[in-house]
Amino acid sequence: MVAKVDADACTGCEMCTQTCPDVFEMDGDKSTVIGSSVPEDAEDSCRQAAEECPVEAISVS
Repeated sequence: MVAKVDADACTGCEMCTQTCPDVFEMDGDKSTVIGSSVPEDAEDSCRQAAEECPVEAISVS
């Protein structure tokens, strides 16, 4: 699984970093993805972070 954050859409609310800290971290006032792929044990929380993003800035595939 791969997660991506649209930096133009991200508002820096930090919900994703709280929901899935194994995948997301803040880089200044924007969220970024840690690493190139989502660890298997973080896939559910990553999907949850994408679903809960208030501006739909996170995509997973």
